[in-house]
Amino acid sequence: MAWKSRTRSLQVFDTELSADTVEWCPLPPSQDVLACGTYQLQKAEGGDDAPASRTGRLYLFEFRREGPMTPPLTELQRLDTAAILDLKWCHVPVSGRPVLGMAAATGELHLYTLLDDQEGGRSLKAMCNLEVGAQRLALSLDWSTGRMESSDVRVVCSDSLGCVGVFSLAEGALTALSRWKAHDFEAWITAFSYWNTQLVYSGGDDCKLKGWDLRAGPSSPVFTSKRHSMGVCSIHSNPHVEHVLATGSYDEQVLLWDGRNMKQPLAESAVGGGVWRLKWHPTHQHLLLAACMHNDFHVLHCQQALEGGGGACPVVASYILHNSLAYGADWSRLPLEDPAPQSPPATEPKESLAESRGHLRIQYESPTASFDTSLEDDAGRYIPEATVTPSTSSAASLAPNPDKDASSLSCLLASCSFYDHMLHVWRWDWTPEETRQECDQH
Repeated sequence: MAWKSRTRSLQVFDTELSADTVEWCPLPPSQDVLACGTYQLQKAEGGDDAPASRTGRLYLFEFRREGPMTPPLTELQRLDTAAILDLKWCHVPVSGRPVLGMAAATGELHLYTLLDDQEGGRSLKAMCNLEVGAQRLALSLDWSTGRMESSDVRVVCSDSLGCVGVFSLAEGALTALSRWKAHDFEAWITAFSYWNTQLVYSGGDDCKLKGWDLRAGPSSPVFTSKRHSMGVCSIHSNPHVEHVLATGSYDEQVLLWDGRNMKQPLAESAVGGGVWRLKWHPTHQHLLLAACMHNDFHVLHCQQALEGGGGACPVVASYILHNSLAYGADWSRLPLEDPAPQSPPATEPKESLAESRGHLRIQYESPTASFDTSLEDDAGRYIPEATVTPSTSSAASLAPNPDKDASSLSCLLASCSFYDHMLHVWRWDWTPEETRQECDQH
């Protein structure tokens, strides 16, 4: 059975400063909450020799669908901060509340608690912060709670001097457990093994991927891989399949690994751009989201590789509407209640957007700095979503469906790009051809 894969923009938002990280809250009832971080290098007025400053802003949004012409994002809060390099929500509640971690250009790790206010809104409140080291940038962070377990809440953080630190969170405070020099240059990324949280991975600008056993102490890595030919900048442990790890690099390759054999990857997939972030789907174990810097955002289907079939992981969806470096990307756990848009009835002309001379109009909406995207023809008339055929790709050669028991798959995602300072919220629908044909006939 052939499957159709379609991506569709829901809203675009101008973050004003360069956007580099987006994260959906994983915890109910706050899975409709989205955080976005920005990073801006401000040149000093004193000339080329004066040190530049790095500033940032943390945005908080709520996603809610109220109609096809109503922008789904509502800005809840914006906080001016130091430049933000990474954001991650803890996968479990801390003292009953969601907690957001932030890696800042000041070399600090900041934690924020998501609170309800008296008016029914939500906002972030500073919980605590800790300096991971002097005269450095905190570059990335990860939580030990990736399998939604809360027995031991810890954070790992990497920095621009090549160091990695592990910190415990208890009673609203961070405590350093260990810190060590992991890489010769920037340690772009660090992550826990979600199945064995005494194992930490790190990737650096020295082109090395390393593993560290916290029980044995960080004096030497348990493995060092030089399989990537350029800096390693993304790592994510699969929360559904034990031992499986995905890594990405400036060498434009996504590698899948079995953690028990780090000499040779399970699969190598060329994605055409440096892989700044990788995210496994929160419920579908074979789907991997990649932010590919100069080559947009892609969803890889990794079933064949994970089952020992080898070969590159096919791309089953792409989002190509950003106009700058693809940096931040994340899956939402929020279910999409409305069905996927269907093709128009047979009595109507099945024109593509290009054939109908329709175009995407960006409407500025003050004061939230948001952009509502709508389709209009040349006369300015609105084209309903159901009468436009989005770009599609066939997934006929892949696994018969996204999951054995799934009749179709609809996902909500967010992504952001750097120099054009844009946040996009979009959906991906993966549906069988049979279903589409039946809908066309009714």
